[in-house]
Amino acid sequence: MSELDGTSQATLIAALRREIAEAYDEELELEMEEERLAGLVPPREGTGPELDRRFYFRELLRLQHELVRLQDWVQTHKLKVVVLFEGRDSAGKGGVIKRITQRLNPRVCRVAALPAPSERERGQWYFQRYVSHLPTGGEMVLFDRSWYNRAGVERVMGFCSEADVEEFFRSVPEFERMLVRSGIVLVKYWFSITDAEQAHRFEMRIQDPLKQWKLSPMDVESRRRWESYTRAKEDMLARTHIPEAPWWVVDAVDKQRARLNCISHLLEQVPYGTVERAPVHLPERVRNPDYVRGPVPAEMYVPARY
Repeated sequence: MSELDGTSQATLIAALRREIAEAYDEELELEMEEERLAGLVPPREGTGPELDRRFYFRELLRLQHELVRLQDWVQTHKLKVVVLFEGRDSAGKGGVIKRITQRLNPRVCRVAALPAPSERERGQWYFQRYVSHLPTGGEMVLFDRSWYNRAGVERVMGFCSEADVEEFFRSVPEFERMLVRSGIVLVKYWFSITDAEQAHRFEMRIQDPLKQWKLSPMDVESRRRWESYTRAKEDMLARTHIPEAPWWVVDAVDKQRARLNCISHLLEQVPYGTVERAPVHLPERVRNPDYVRGPVPAEMYVPARY
């Protein structure tokens, strides 16, 4: 930049600021969407004070910068990181995952959100379909729900037998110890919300035509079976909280605090440092005197309505 004159420097700085602001627009849009949703349903009683908006954005961007540093460390040192996100429907798992991946390279940090098992998968070893999504060296995989479906929705909804559940509880500690022995960093989060908070979030989805698709018949049924899910969750945490792969519970009633708390905690689970990079210098563009740029037909352009 030192080689540019004052006018060119000012133009470049202004362009960089616009580019940075545009990059942050996505987070602002997400927050505006949540404000719109909150306006559809009266606020809950007994909720604590909200985080200062500027503080939240400042902390989120700081943590996302650290996530980029963690990503570089994972990629350079060929680490293998697996993070499980579990919790009741509407607990906020997807929102946290969005904020983690927002600034990261999808080739390094990817999300595994598996659908219901196919007929073929139901005939396989239970963990088989999850194994294929585990990371290789230099990757992070975030499981938006995981093999713990068996201890939760499958058990509560009767999609498996109690014998299947008992076999799962016998197998999963050994399965996870195997993963850790193989060099995988395994982190498990349970997002905890109250009965009243889930009812409030479901009601917002019912009232919002842009979010109604998120409320499946399974979600509606889960409201009726709140206590069954609670018993299943307590049993799961008690029987699969092992030293090699402990559970971490995120208080998720306040979405913003849950995001900041979860990301800051995740950063503490993988020791990382700064990856030194060689400075990048753009080469001069090759210009050929015989090259003439051809015209683009006007009818090929998207209409400029905005």
